[in-house]
Amino acid sequence: MPSNAIYTSILQLKQSQQKGFAVLIDPDKINSAKAIQLANLCNDAKVDYIFFGGSLMVSNHVDECIKAIKNHTNIPVVLFPGSPSQVSCFADALLYLSLISGRNAEMLIGQHVTSAPLVRASGLEIMSTGYIVVDGGAPTTVSYMSGSASIPADKADIAMVTAMAGEMLGKKLIYMDAGSGAKQPISESMIQLVAKNITVPLIVGGGIKDPEKAYLNCKAGADIIVIGNAIEKDDNLIKEMANAIHAVKVAI
Repeated sequence: MPSNAIYTSILQLKQSQQKGFAVLIDPDKINSAKAIQLANLCNDAKVDYIFFGGSLMVSNHVDECIKAIKNHTNIPVVLFPGSPSQVSCFADALLYLSLISGRNAEMLIGQHVTSAPLVRASGLEIMSTGYIVVDGGAPTTVSYMSGSASIPADKADIAMVTAMAGEMLGKKLIYMDAGSGAKQPISESMIQLVAKNITVPLIVGGGIKDPEKAYLNCKAGADIIVIGNAIEKDDNLIKEMANAIHAVKVAI
């Protein structure tokens, strides 16, 4: 696979006004058998990407689960790590997350400096990502681990200028996340304001529990929708979410 193939596919989605769907799999909540089941469901639903990772990743079967997924699907597996050091060479790409909404230097650049040789040696496609955490009405692991406050849910202007700064700093993607188990997902008004003021692809996740919300987020300007927690509770939602996201038509 070419070194920038996955990022190129994301750009092509955006340029063609299509929307992408990423299923987020937390390795701490599955085993290899469950990974294979989810891979097959993703195949049936024509999921675009499989994001793999979690805030902690305390399990020791990450490589095993990724290999199981890769043996049952051609869908790209993209690492979504809680820290840049959580790397598996068996995946296809890595979201190299920099927490631009926080004020913790370790999450902004510190951990990246120490993990850079490991990340470079992995052979993964590296996608520099500006990570923005938005208050979803409940404390999240990422907020606790980073020691940083989330952007208030009603402060769309702060999210907008943070995303703008991330793009101008050279981030290839902006990822807005309300966090796993969020009580409230990110509002369409915030998504719309951010999307209108950046040119790089916008990923949105956290607290999206039904196909209607996924659809509305896409209409507001999200290029990729990430669903994790809702699918953990009911993996039959994968097909419904995929249908809703892929049904979005945007006027060119």
